[in-house]
Amino acid sequence: MKTDIRNRKDIEKLVNAFYDKVKTDEVIGYLFTDVAKVNWELHLPKMYNFWDNILFYSANYSGSPMAVHRELHQKSRMNPEHFKHWNELFNQTVDKLFEGLKADEIKNRAMNISAVMMYKTLA
Repeated sequence: MKTDIRNRKDIEKLVNAFYDKVKTDEVIGYLFTDVAKVNWELHLPKMYNFWDNILFYSANYSGSPMAVHRELHQKSRMNPEHFKHWNELFNQTVDKLFEGLKADEIKNRAMNISAVMMYKTLA
């Protein structure tokens, strides 16, 4: 039986499972592996902090995700389909692992964040 997202450990489980999918994804994987050349040892803890802050207001994230996405867009043009696909993968990962109010909240927050990212990055 699935539980809701309850703590940072659950956030880490979600983030790890999500990026395991992303790394090999045929639609957006190349943006992370070939274009951004993500250092996963640095990136994953940032994402734990980001989502922990989004869901539990931990105030442990500092960074400028908009600047990073604009820089990536300059290297390799992104389009609305990339953002839509990212959301689909994120939602699938959440739904596979969790269910409940926080699970619904993180999906909604991710959708809103990606919509703003898309608008500001592609503008």
